[in-house]
Amino acid sequence: MILKKNYTSLDETLAYLKIQVLDSLNFASRTCPKMEDPRDLFRWLKKRVRYQNDPKGIELLQTMQTLFKRGGLGDCDCFVITTLACCIVNDWDGLNIVLVGRSKVAPVHIYVSIDWNGERKVFDLTNRDFNHERDGYKYVQQLPVNWRNWVPIK
Repeated sequence: MILKKNYTSLDETLAYLKIQVLDSLNFASRTCPKMEDPRDLFRWLKKRVRYQNDPKGIELLQTMQTLFKRGGLGDCDCFVITTLACCIVNDWDGLNIVLVGRSKVAPVHIYVSIDWNGERKVFDLTNRDFNHERDGYKYVQQLPVNWRNWVPIK
């Protein structure tokens, strides 16, 4: 499913992002292989996704199944949904949503980080390489994803 909305706020987008992750879990459990390491998951997903901007003024939040059905075409928030769903079905903790921007009020990019074996690893499918974080963002906010406490939303 694609959630297509006019952008209103970050809080609303994050709430809908969570809904889309939950809706992706069944597909992720059938599709995503069990991985030993986030780097392996990054490589597996990187072969299956391609960046495409949302239409101007519209926020598209695709479930993993929709992203894959569309040939992997999506933007950073779609990649976060798929990444989180795959990490969850791999039973990984230490997940974070990372928001970055050039001002406090308007993040311009979103990706996942994971605390793995005591180290923070960057999982940004818009980058070519695993654990690469772009410079130039003055503001960084990291939000823990406590997925074990999530209650599925009907």
